[in-house]
Amino acid sequence: MAASGKLSVLARQLSTSSATAQLVKPPIQVFGLEGRYACALYSAASKTKVLDAVEKDLKGLQKQIRSDPKVRDLLINPTTKRNVKAAALKEVSNRVKLNAATGNLLALLAENGRLGRLDGIINAFSLIMAAERGEVVCEVVTAKPLDDAQRKQLEGALKAFLKPNQTIQLTAKVDTALIGGMVVSIGDKYVDMSVASKIKKYTDIITAPI
Repeated sequence: MAASGKLSVLARQLSTSSATAQLVKPPIQVFGLEGRYACALYSAASKTKVLDAVEKDLKGLQKQIRSDPKVRDLLINPTTKRNVKAAALKEVSNRVKLNAATGNLLALLAENGRLGRLDGIINAFSLIMAAERGEVVCEVVTAKPLDDAQRKQLEGALKAFLKPNQTIQLTAKVDTALIGGMVVSIGDKYVDMSVASKIKKYTDIITAPI
Protein backbone atom coordinates (compact mmCIF):
# COMPACT_ATOMS: atom_id res chain seq x y z
CA MET A 1 0.00 0.00 0.00
CA ALA A 2 1.29 3.52 -0.81
CA ALA A 3 2.39 5.60 2.16
CA SER A 4 -0.21 8.28 1.36
CA GLY A 5 -2.96 5.67 1.65
CA LYS A 6 -2.09 4.76 5.22
CA LEU A 7 -4.24 7.56 6.64
CA SER A 8 -7.41 5.78 5.57
CA VAL A 9 -6.35 2.59 7.31
CA LEU A 10 -5.27 4.43 10.44
CA ALA A 11 -8.40 6.54 10.72
CA ARG A 12 -10.65 3.50 10.24
CA GLN A 13 -8.81 1.39 12.79
CA LEU A 14 -7.92 3.91 15.49
CA SER A 15 -10.19 2.16 17.96
CA THR A 16 -8.09 -1.03 17.86
CA SER A 17 -4.99 -1.54 19.98
CA SER A 18 -2.99 -2.89 17.04
CA ALA A 19 -3.63 0.24 15.00
CA THR A 20 -2.77 2.46 17.95
CA ALA A 21 0.60 0.73 18.20
CA GLN A 22 1.36 1.69 14.59
CA LEU A 23 0.70 5.38 15.13
CA VAL A 24 3.37 8.02 15.45
CA LYS A 25 2.34 9.53 18.77
CA PRO A 26 1.62 13.28 18.61
CA PRO A 27 3.42 15.61 21.05
CA ILE A 28 0.11 16.53 22.69
CA GLN A 29 -3.04 14.53 23.39
CA VAL A 30 -6.10 15.76 21.45
CA PHE A 31 -9.49 14.33 22.34
CA GLY A 32 -12.78 13.66 20.56
CA LEU A 33 -13.56 12.58 17.02
CA GLU A 34 -11.71 15.59 15.61
CA GLY A 35 -8.68 14.66 17.68
CA ARG A 36 -8.71 11.08 16.39
CA TYR A 37 -8.66 12.21 12.77
CA ALA A 38 -6.03 14.87 13.51
CA CYS A 39 -3.80 12.29 15.23
CA ALA A 40 -4.19 9.88 12.30
CA LEU A 41 -3.28 12.64 9.87
CA TYR A 42 -0.29 13.64 12.00
CA SER A 43 0.93 10.03 12.04
CA ALA A 44 0.60 9.61 8.27
CA ALA A 45 2.15 12.99 7.48
CA SER A 46 4.97 12.40 9.96
CA LYS A 47 5.87 9.05 8.41
CA THR A 48 6.00 10.58 4.94
CA LYS A 49 7.74 13.76 6.21
CA VAL A 50 5.09 16.15 4.87
CA LEU A 51 3.87 17.75 8.12
CA ASP A 52 4.61 21.32 7.02
CA ALA A 53 2.94 20.81 3.62
CA VAL A 54 -0.19 19.33 5.21
CA GLU A 55 -0.38 22.15 7.76
CA LYS A 56 -0.17 24.70 4.93
CA ASP A 57 -2.93 22.84 3.03
CA LEU A 58 -5.22 22.81 6.05
CA LYS A 59 -4.72 26.50 6.81
CA GLY A 60 -5.66 27.32 3.21
CA LEU A 61 -8.72 25.08 3.40
CA GLN A 62 -9.84 26.64 6.67
CA LYS A 63 -9.55 30.10 5.16
CA GLN A 64 -11.74 28.98 2.24
CA ILE A 65 -14.29 27.36 4.55
CA ARG A 66 -14.68 30.55 6.56
CA SER A 67 -14.68 33.01 3.67
CA ASP A 68 -16.38 31.14 0.78
CA PRO A 69 -20.08 30.26 1.30
CA LYS A 70 -20.01 27.78 -1.62
CA VAL A 71 -17.16 25.78 -0.08
CA ARG A 72 -18.82 25.90 3.33
CA ASP A 73 -22.13 24.72 1.90
CA LEU A 74 -20.42 21.87 0.05
CA LEU A 75 -18.94 20.64 3.31
CA ILE A 76 -21.87 20.97 5.70
CA ASN A 77 -24.99 20.63 3.51
CA PRO A 78 -26.48 17.23 4.49
CA THR A 79 -28.58 17.07 1.31
CA THR A 80 -25.51 16.85 -0.94
CA LYS A 81 -24.68 13.22 -1.65
CA ARG A 82 -21.42 11.89 -0.29
CA ASN A 83 -20.13 10.76 -3.68
CA VAL A 84 -20.80 14.25 -5.09
CA LYS A 85 -18.83 15.81 -2.24
CA ALA A 86 -16.00 13.32 -2.69
CA ALA A 87 -15.77 14.02 -6.42
CA ALA A 88 -15.84 17.79 -5.91
CA LEU A 89 -13.14 17.63 -3.25
CA LYS A 90 -10.98 15.40 -5.43
CA GLU A 91 -11.23 18.01 -8.19
CA VAL A 92 -10.31 20.79 -5.74
CA SER A 93 -7.37 18.76 -4.40
CA ASN A 94 -6.01 18.20 -7.90
CA ARG A 95 -6.56 21.81 -8.95
CA VAL A 96 -4.81 23.44 -5.98
CA LYS A 97 -2.26 20.62 -5.72
CA LEU A 98 -2.95 19.54 -2.15
CA ASN A 99 -0.60 17.05 -0.60
CA ALA A 100 -1.72 13.44 -1.04
CA ALA A 101 -2.24 13.03 2.72
CA THR A 102 -4.52 16.09 2.83
CA GLY A 103 -6.52 14.89 -0.17
CA ASN A 104 -6.79 11.45 1.38
CA LEU A 105 -8.21 12.96 4.58
CA LEU A 106 -10.84 14.90 2.63
CA ALA A 107 -11.87 11.81 0.68
CA LEU A 108 -12.17 9.80 3.88
CA LEU A 109 -14.28 12.47 5.59
CA ALA A 110 -16.54 12.70 2.55
CA GLU A 111 -16.94 8.93 2.47
CA ASN A 112 -17.82 8.82 6.18
CA GLY A 113 -20.16 11.82 6.00
CA ARG A 114 -18.01 13.87 8.38
CA LEU A 115 -16.89 16.83 6.29
CA GLY A 116 -18.78 19.09 8.69
CA ARG A 117 -16.10 18.23 11.26
CA LEU A 118 -13.25 19.49 9.06
CA ASP A 119 -12.90 22.88 10.77
CA GLY A 120 -12.55 21.18 14.16
CA ILE A 121 -10.06 18.66 12.76
CA ILE A 122 -7.96 21.49 11.36
CA ASN A 123 -7.99 23.22 14.77
CA ALA A 124 -6.92 19.97 16.45
CA PHE A 125 -4.12 19.45 13.91
CA SER A 126 -2.95 23.05 14.42
CA LEU A 127 -2.77 22.39 18.16
CA ILE A 128 -0.62 19.31 17.53
CA MET A 129 1.68 21.19 15.16
CA ALA A 130 2.09 24.06 17.62
CA ALA A 131 3.20 21.52 20.24
CA GLU A 132 5.54 19.98 17.64
CA ARG A 133 7.31 23.36 17.42
CA GLY A 134 7.42 23.77 21.21
CA GLU A 135 4.56 26.29 21.16
CA VAL A 136 1.76 26.05 23.71
CA VAL A 137 -1.53 27.44 22.43
CA CYS A 138 -3.41 29.37 25.08
CA GLU A 139 -6.82 30.98 24.71
CA VAL A 140 -8.13 33.39 27.31
CA VAL A 141 -11.75 34.53 27.26
CA THR A 142 -12.73 37.51 29.39
CA ALA A 143 -15.85 39.65 29.82
CA LYS A 144 -13.93 42.79 28.84
CA PRO A 145 -10.87 43.25 26.58
CA LEU A 146 -7.49 42.91 28.30
CA ASP A 147 -5.27 45.99 28.33
CA ASP A 148 -1.53 45.68 27.63
CA ALA A 149 -0.60 45.53 31.32
CA GLN A 150 -3.14 42.77 32.04
CA ARG A 151 -2.01 40.80 29.01
CA LYS A 152 1.66 40.95 30.05
CA GLN A 153 0.77 39.97 33.62
CA LEU A 154 -1.28 37.03 32.35
CA GLU A 155 1.47 35.87 29.98
CA GLY A 156 3.93 35.97 32.88
CA ALA A 157 1.64 33.83 35.03
CA LEU A 158 0.98 31.31 32.24
CA LYS A 159 4.69 30.85 31.53
CA ALA A 160 4.89 29.00 34.85
CA PHE A 161 3.09 26.11 33.12
CA LEU A 162 5.68 25.87 30.34
CA LYS A 163 8.76 23.71 29.97
CA PRO A 164 12.13 25.46 29.33
CA ASN A 165 12.00 24.81 25.55
CA GLN A 166 8.41 25.98 25.11
CA THR A 167 6.90 29.32 24.10
CA ILE A 168 3.34 30.53 24.50
CA GLN A 169 0.87 31.58 21.81
CA LEU A 170 -1.78 33.66 23.57
CA THR A 171 -5.12 34.48 21.98
CA ALA A 172 -7.51 36.75 23.86
CA LYS A 173 -11.25 36.79 23.17
CA VAL A 174 -14.19 38.65 24.70
CA ASP A 175 -17.49 37.12 25.84
CA THR A 176 -19.69 39.49 27.84
CA ALA A 177 -21.78 36.52 29.04
CA LEU A 178 -18.93 35.65 31.44
CA ILE A 179 -19.81 38.79 33.48
CA GLY A 180 -16.32 38.80 35.00
CA GLY A 181 -13.27 36.61 35.60
CA MET A 182 -11.90 34.48 32.77
CA VAL A 183 -11.86 31.11 31.05
CA VAL A 184 -8.38 29.81 30.22
CA SER A 185 -7.45 26.98 27.84
CA ILE A 186 -3.75 26.15 27.78
CA GLY A 187 -2.66 23.16 25.73
CA ASP A 188 -5.02 20.37 26.71
CA LYS A 189 -5.95 21.99 30.05
CA TYR A 190 -9.12 24.02 30.66
CA VAL A 191 -9.93 26.23 33.66
CA ASP A 192 -13.20 28.16 34.10
CA MET A 193 -12.70 31.06 36.54
CA SER A 194 -15.60 33.17 35.27
CA VAL A 195 -18.22 34.82 37.46
CA ALA A 196 -20.92 33.24 35.29
CA SER A 197 -19.70 29.72 36.14
CA LYS A 198 -19.67 30.54 39.85
CA ILE A 199 -23.22 31.91 39.68
CA LYS A 200 -24.36 28.77 37.90
CA LYS A 201 -22.66 26.60 40.52
CA TYR A 202 -24.43 28.33 43.39
CA THR A 203 -27.73 28.44 41.51
CA ASP A 204 -27.53 24.68 40.96
CA ILE A 205 -26.90 24.19 44.69
CA ILE A 206 -29.82 26.42 45.69
CA THR A 207 -32.28 24.87 43.26
CA ALA A 208 -31.27 21.26 43.93
CA PRO A 209 -34.01 19.20 45.65
CA ILE A 210 -33.46 18.72 49.38
